[in-house]
Amino acid sequence: MNLPWSDIDTVLLDMDGTLLDLHFDNHFWLEHLPQRYAEHHGISRALADAELQPLFTEHAGQLNWYCTDFWSRELKLPIKELKREVADLIALRPDADTFLAAIRQAGKQVVMITNAHRDSLSLKMERIELAPYFDRMISSHDYGFPKEDQQFWAALRQDLAFEPTRSLFIDDNLPILRSARRFGVKHLLAVYEPDSRKGVKDTEEFAAVGDYRALLQGL
Repeated sequence: MNLPWSDIDTVLLDMDGTLLDLHFDNHFWLEHLPQRYAEHHGISRALADAELQPLFTEHAGQLNWYCTDFWSRELKLPIKELKREVADLIALRPDADTFLAAIRQAGKQVVMITNAHRDSLSLKMERIELAPYFDRMISSHDYGFPKEDQQFWAALRQDLAFEPTRSLFIDDNLPILRSARRFGVKHLLAVYEPDSRKGVKDTEEFAAVGDYRALLQGL
């Protein structure tokens, strides 16, 4: 894939499902947490799923959905500690570090923008040392708005002083890519296979990255 690298000054990158395998998050929210919730409340796994799914649906796409503090209060469970129980599943997507090293070497401004709570970000950076590749690592919780919200992008531009028309943004979440497009971010890529165990996903109107090395042509 040939990106117009001479027209790109800033590379904005999501974390989960983009740089890191989404399998950890899917396993945690769909398997590990429901099982621990069932054990904590002394109910069946089926009943746990039945209680949790409406809550997940209600808060999807909102800042609370990504907030470990919110879910710890809501479910009366230590979410951060429960995530540590399966932290061995945290994994880098193939060649993501190669890509990061190359774009940094090329002099691009490299910024992580994630909806993950700072607790989750810290846990993942303990397991996968990505911080040195980035000029900034920004959680949407810093601004009080998720990336789905235009107010996130307004806050980001004020904070970061980047030019949307000269920026590349890669994210596995299609509503978030659409939010970035509405704000004026010109170069957008989705991710073909955010979860290594679930196969390729339909990225609809967005071109998508499957191989990070292929993006480096012409850099």
